Amino acid sequence: MAMPLRQSIKVATYLFEQKLRKREKFPLIVELEPLFACNLKCEGCGKIQHPAGVLKQRMPVAQAVGAVLESGAPMVSIAGGEPLMHPQIDEIVRQLVARKKYVFLCTNAMLLRKKIEKFTPSPYFAFAVHIDGMRERHDESVAKEGVFDEAVAAIKEAKKRGFRVTTNSTFFNTDTPQTIIEVLNFLNDDLQVDEMMLSPAYAYEKAPDQEHFLGVEQTRELFKKAFAGGNRLRWRLNHSPLFLDFLEGKADFPCTAWAIPNYSLFGWQRPCYLMSDGYVPTYRQLIEETDWSKYGRGKDPRCANCMAHCGYEPTAVLATMGSLKESIRAARETVSGNRG
Repeated sequence: MAMPLRQSIKVATYLFEQKLRKREKFPLIVELEPLFACNLKCEGCGKIQHPAGVLKQRMPVAQAVGAVLESGAPMVSIAGGEPLMHPQIDEIVRQLVARKKYVFLCTNAMLLRKKIEKFTPSPYFAFAVHIDGMRERHDESVAKEGVFDEAVAAIKEAKKRGFRVTTNSTFFNTDTPQTIIEVLNFLNDDLQVDEMMLSPAYAYEKAPDQEHFLGVEQTRELFKKAFAGGNRLRWRLNHSPLFLDFLEGKADFPCTAWAIPNYSLFGWQRPCYLMSDGYVPTYRQLIEETDWSKYGRGKDPRCANCMAHCGYEPTAVLATMGSLKESIRAARETVSGNRG
């Protein structure tokens, strides 16, 4: 796990405070969506299927920042849509960073070089660039040629300017262990991004492409082979060791979607950003009025093939914190990742 040491300490301290307060449910990171509009039409995404009137809306800065502060989460992932299309996205980031929230701005990078002057490097801020494969594979997944090359150029420019850059890669049933290895080697060794996040594609109900999502056994077999030969320890993956165990079938966990809540133009989404069973105006209502026992594999048929990080990474993190052995293991991998 390549999370910076300062961030690791802050998150560990936050988790310890929740335990002292005997809070059963709390946010680890908020998924903030200040808009749904995007400049691409990715086959696996359902956000741009909203009506035109909704796609024109932009969340006010005060509302976005207020939602994060209401939750109390130490980390924020700003997504969408494409966040760089929001005219005040830099102000949202600035205000969250000023409050020492760790902010990850998720972007397809098409506008990154044009907008980069609006942002300032900070240990509390990182661009999280979407990269689903090497050139041909990535451009196919986003349904537009040239996107991979622009993303690579934007990553290099951001790194040159002193920004932290992470990546987010989603893998489908058309992937093989070799396609995963190729792109992660490229990101890790050639581009030398700071951290990499990966996720098996989940059957997003509004996504245009419903044929290429992974099942549980496919996911386990795919990552078991991709992680072989020391790759898992060599890559700077932004995941807990137990979540990586989960991906390759060495461990299993219940879903804890409440730990990565989603806040969008509609409010707090039940139960997670991948499923929409309604919205509530406050984080407290989300936690207290949602029947969390109904969700997860084996409980809701929509969750049958889900192994997404938004549901299972928090469970792995909590399990790590509850085990001295796993805490030591995670600490060792954090130190190793920061040296790499």
